Amino acid sequence: MSISVNSARMALDPEELLTVAIAEAELGKREGGIPIGAALFAGDGTLLGSGRNRRVQHADPSVHGETDAFRAAGRQRDYRSTIMVTTLSPCWYCSGLVRQFNIGAIVVGESVTFTGGHEWLRENGVDVTVLRDQHCIDLMTEFIENQPELWNEDIGVAE
Repeated sequence: MSISVNSARMALDPEELLTVAIAEAELGKREGGIPIGAALFAGDGTLLGSGRNRRVQHADPSVHGETDAFRAAGRQRDYRSTIMVTTLSPCWYCSGLVRQFNIGAIVVGESVTFTGGHEWLRENGVDVTVLRDQHCIDLMTEFIENQPELWNEDIGVAE
């Protein structure tokens, strides 16, 4: 499988890119946080930055996996050829980040347990690949079952 970024075909394996985000999600789980990981790659596959949801660890509601990876990547002159890889469909906050900075492509590990803004991103010209990765699905299913209050807090659902 290949990912197209701004009409150029890249010979990158989405599953291979996803391994970086999964490692971040696993680390977040071990830290007692929400198991969502992300990574930002250059169009040639160079890792620019990776991160994880650290809302719990930092007591900061703005530290989602995608924002953490984006911050770790540092300033880039242009984001159009970059690829955001995330273990879970991005929420509206993180989808807005992708649109604001014109990130060209996004790879989503799964959208079974939560469907965020990836279709909206596709409608707005972002190349979207959804993998339905079983490991990502299992991570979130287990987390949601074991910590529904924290999950609802993360997605902005009042009980």
